[in-house]
Amino acid sequence: MADDHNRRRATKQGEPTAPRIERDGIVWRVRSLSGARQVLRAREQTTQAGFTAERIPQGFFTKHPILISDGPAHDEQRSKVARFFAPAVVERYTSRMEACADRLLGEVSGTLMLDELGLLYTVEVTADVVGLTAAPVPKMAKRLVSFFNQPPFDITRRDLGRTPRQWASAAVNGIVPIVKMWFADVRPAVRARRRAPQDDVISHLIAEGYSDADILVECVTYGTAGMVTTREFIAMAAWHLLSDGALLRRYLAGEAQERYAILHEIIRLEPVVGHLYRRAQHAFEVGDGDERVTVQPGDLLDVCIRPANADAEAVGTDPLDICPYRPLPSGVAAYGLTFGDGAHKCPGQPLAILESDILLTRLLRRDPVVVREPTLDWDDLIEGYTLRDFELRLSADGVGS
Repeated sequence: MADDHNRRRATKQGEPTAPRIERDGIVWRVRSLSGARQVLRAREQTTQAGFTAERIPQGFFTKHPILISDGPAHDEQRSKVARFFAPAVVERYTSRMEACADRLLGEVSGTLMLDELGLLYTVEVTADVVGLTAAPVPKMAKRLVSFFNQPPFDITRRDLGRTPRQWASAAVNGIVPIVKMWFADVRPAVRARRRAPQDDVISHLIAEGYSDADILVECVTYGTAGMVTTREFIAMAAWHLLSDGALLRRYLAGEAQERYAILHEIIRLEPVVGHLYRRAQHAFEVGDGDERVTVQPGDLLDVCIRPANADAEAVGTDPLDICPYRPLPSGVAAYGLTFGDGAHKCPGQPLAILESDILLTRLLRRDPVVVREPTLDWDDLIEGYTLRDFELRLSADGVGS
């Protein structure tokens, strides 16, 4: 994608950005924002196919996990759990997020690895909302991270492109941390909330009659989703802000609305999850004008978030530049399709932006200096980027101290 002001850092080598809609066997690559949004909103015509959803046994759960379920049952689950992530509710956690950020930064002496600090911070925030408060955060964070130690796979292939040996490795690497989480994190929390319910997700699941297995899977889902994406975004946002003095000064001087606008624009440019997948169950049309195509039952739809978020027809000129408050058509969010759309739109968007802002403002007021820029890599499971070994040195008497 040609652009005179290309500030995107998470660019995957060899990943095409055009054409806007392309067929590759039974896979449709949808790169236009309007086409991508049509696919994500085609609730009656498609089902979830991402995150290996089609490989998860259907009969093991009494209530299918919210991330991979579809239809009326999914809608009911979403409507009930949405209240825990509504903006007004999320703000109740502000003081606890501030205290967590202050404590973690206060423990820093000299340099820090932002990706490691971000991991502890996001896991603690997520644990608070979900109710996973029975075990020490560093140990739980280690268990959550180990869940992503998976062999590579190709979601477009029926066997995911894995050998039997890789499937065995995937089973072990997936099941072992889940079992550990049950005994160390989830079971103690469930027992505590059966005795004394709290205003958190686990208490809600208990009240809804979820089995222990159902609660475990939901906790892993919320725990990993809340940790992995926000952790990466905090590092990416800091990387951009520390590379642009004018944007950094604007961010630190701005009120919450201004800071959020900057964060929304950065996460539009740098969506953590780069692909969302749907399986067509019925024929339907996708696209606009002469670019309309007909999808057939069984086709796999690859919603390519990075090119969709940089679609000049939707987000305007210089789509790969950082331009907070850029003019957008009606219905296009400032963060593009970073948090998805339709029935599976991520409910944690308000929480992710608020918690990112709280840590970033405190960090950046300590006048950090980049000692080592992060190493960018890619994770097959979430189809997204990772940033590691991002080393910063903090000022002893930064502007916020």
